Amino acid sequence: MIFPIICVFMALGYVNGDVYLDEKFLDDSWESNWVASEHPGKELGKFVLTHGKFYNDPENDKGIQTSQDARFYALSRKFKPFSNKDKPLVVQFTVKHEQNIDCGGGYVKVFDCSLDQKDMHGETPYLLMFGPDICGPGTKKVHVIFNYKGKNLLINKDIRCKDDVYTHLYTLIVKPDNTYEVLIDNSKVESGELEVDWDFLPPKKIKDPEAKKPEDWDDRSTIDDPDDSKPEDWDKPEHVADPDATKPEDWDDEMDGEWEPPMIDNPDFKGEWKPKQIDNPNYKGPWVHPEIDNPDYAPDPEIYRKDEVCAIGFDLWQVKAGTIFDNVLITDDPEHAKEFGEEVWRSTLEGEKKMKESQDEEERKKREEEAKSSPKEEEDEDEDEDEDDEAIEASEAPETGEEDGDEHDDHDEL
Repeated sequence: MIFPIICVFMALGYVNGDVYLDEKFLDDSWESNWVASEHPGKELGKFVLTHGKFYNDPENDKGIQTSQDARFYALSRKFKPFSNKDKPLVVQFTVKHEQNIDCGGGYVKVFDCSLDQKDMHGETPYLLMFGPDICGPGTKKVHVIFNYKGKNLLINKDIRCKDDVYTHLYTLIVKPDNTYEVLIDNSKVESGELEVDWDFLPPKKIKDPEAKKPEDWDDRSTIDDPDDSKPEDWDKPEHVADPDATKPEDWDDEMDGEWEPPMIDNPDFKGEWKPKQIDNPNYKGPWVHPEIDNPDYAPDPEIYRKDEVCAIGFDLWQVKAGTIFDNVLITDDPEHAKEFGEEVWRSTLEGEKKMKESQDEEERKKREEEAKSSPKEEEDEDEDEDEDDEAIEASEAPETGEEDGDEHDDHDEL
């Protein structure tokens, strides 16, 4: 078994670029590298090291888990600073919501070196935020947020995250050509241009403020037919007196007033008359507001660039705790990230499903056994209750001993 394991690590160790962070949370040594925030005014939860309820390998599948419900979590780690100028930036990690999360974050934030780890909180500036966020049936999305010139910019697309109880791999790749990719379980789920899918820059074109729609511009596709006229018999009242109604025999005109039959819908009523429509011979189509170059637009060929990447952290709120984070990787080599992710995630997922299915099967059998035994237990309880009732009745019945006998003797003597 040693040789295959060595081969795997040799394969994973081959990297064309640089790996800035590779955190697998294999033992308690992680606590010496990660710093928990002590920001005041928040009930902060604690991360614990565990492989969870179901797993593939009890050692390699260890990660840090949120352990307390309805808590904020703030934990970060710094590493050697780098810039992604002229090279990709890859942020990757695994998330396992084994608690079947109902509301809580599962994302990471990347920071520069100004991060005060002991005071990290929700308003702490960050470079980017990436990962899943779930809250009820309406929010199941992957956040991709970039900070640009002091503003946090959300992606203009909706990326759905995984919402089951197994481990999933999330990867963000930001490229120096100002494009990006988002992968879930090593499959691309979204991609595009940074400038298009985020509002980094003002629009290149704007509507010409001097342009106005001409007064004679006719944008009606159809018009009333001028030769159409309303039929003479069209106008009929909407309601008419019920011809079948009769005045009640006990109706008194002096007391009740003059009797009037009730009104009913008129079957001949046709509603408002409208002339038929014909094509408008003067139709010019919808007027399009002309555009001009936006004087406020200035291209930025380095939207992707982060001059100082220095830390990564979890800044979360969770209603139901139990999420496990693992396999945090920051690199400039997308291929290495893909190979590494496949190795650490694929086998974990398959093992988790196998163990979970086994656990579910055992639970099912247990329920069946309990269901089989419960009718007999209820029957035994009913028998016990019947016996108790009989005992109570016997104790409450009148005695027929000496007193009754004496009474009979007295009557005989009389």
